[in-house]
Amino acid sequence: MKNAVVLWVGLGALAGAAACTQLPMESNVASRASLQATTITARPPDSAGYEDRPPRDPNGIGRYYQGRQIAHVMGHEGAGWLERDDRSQEEGTETLLHELHLKPTDVVADIGAGTGFFSFRLAPLVPRGKVLAVDIQPEMIAELTQRQLKNGLRNVEPILGTTTDPHLPAGKVDVVLIVDAYHEFDRPREMGAAIRGALRPGTGRLALVEYRAEDPAVPIKPIHKMTVAQARKEMEAIGLEFVEVRETLPQQHLLLFRRPAK
Repeated sequence: MKNAVVLWVGLGALAGAAACTQLPMESNVASRASLQATTITARPPDSAGYEDRPPRDPNGIGRYYQGRQIAHVMGHEGAGWLERDDRSQEEGTETLLHELHLKPTDVVADIGAGTGFFSFRLAPLVPRGKVLAVDIQPEMIAELTQRQLKNGLRNVEPILGTTTDPHLPAGKVDVVLIVDAYHEFDRPREMGAAIRGALRPGTGRLALVEYRAEDPAVPIKPIHKMTVAQARKEMEAIGLEFVEVRETLPQQHLLLFRRPAK
């Protein structure tokens, strides 16, 4: 039986009730945004859906995609926060892993893997498969590699990606999982197209996890949330088909998309 491939994607993934109320390394974002507001020249949306204009939220980068302002990426200095003791309970980690319905032969890619919080929880679920742990920060990859040396999970492969390419094998991925990180991609269309290309045609799935923007009771800054409608708009723009949304997590949407056969 040919091994399946699952990708877990994350760019220094952000999550938890504390996340985005005041993220690590976010205290100076407002001053950066103030500087941006004086230097950004407003431009109408281009053919890819990007638009540059002063940020309406101080935690944004001044770039908009499909009408949504893109958030700043959490720095590697916040690595310890990703491993906080109460994260699994806050986010319903076990529920999320169960919802993926992984097979032992699946290869999982974690984009925005950060320290490997999810990567190392996925690895035992795919003993005859692989976890591709992707991050754009060399410091995160170094931390993830050190943790791997300690835990001995050999089916995790750290990958240094870029803001436009996660460096995944074309057409070989069964599941891409992005947890609380997509809203920080500064080139979401290019990254999304690369992810689509990595998914297995006809069966490859994207599992997108983002905090519910529709629920004001979720104590997360608005720029770090997404609505179902916005997520569908952006995923469908790169040619992925919406499958369903599952609301089994405490504060986040779990949206499932699929790459068409053709």
